[in-house]
Amino acid sequence: MITLYTWTTPNGHKASIMLEEIGAAYMVKPINLGKGEQHAPQFVAISPNNKIPAIIDDSDADRRAIFETGAILIYLAEKSGQLLPSRGALRDQTLEWLFWASSALAPMLGQWNHFARRAKERTPVAIEHFAKEAVRLLHVLEGRLAEATHLAGRYSIADIAAFTWTRALLPELSKDAGDQLADTPSINRWLAEIGARPAVARGLRVPTI
Repeated sequence: MITLYTWTTPNGHKASIMLEEIGAAYMVKPINLGKGEQHAPQFVAISPNNKIPAIIDDSDADRRAIFETGAILIYLAEKSGQLLPSRGALRDQTLEWLFWASSALAPMLGQWNHFARRAKERTPVAIEHFAKEAVRLLHVLEGRLAEATHLAGRYSIADIAAFTWTRALLPELSKDAGDQLADTPSINRWLAEIGARPAVARGLRVPTI
């Protein structure tokens, strides 16, 4: 059985969507970020960076504890043989876009969200900086999806990694960025197609609180 430690955030939803996509048996342990449960020693022992999600896999003889969404997605893909090619150019492309989504898109959208929508004090220079970079990255995403149905050519863990943050923040960023972002028809098509997947819909409801 896999135990998923998570909360209702875009990063948390990456792991639950993946677990649903591969049909894994798992149980959910909610980590309430608002109550600071991510700092509890029991959780830090699993996720040293005190961030969700994290998993413990007790389904094999070798117990595995894994944190960081990218690492979790790769682990589950390789364990199940799904959503990550085992070799070749398609694997390279999947990992390229996975790392792009994890190291560029998600952090920039997250920082923009913090400074523009959540911070108690507005810092215009920070809002402008992160909005500009988030818009640039969304243009990269739009360009890729205009030439391919999915980031790596077919549905993969790269799409899961980029989908949750884009779904959560594109509408709000579009309002703020205006003409800088312009229309995103390819992203909108991609969001609709992925959002219609039953496993994705189930994963977005985890955890129930």
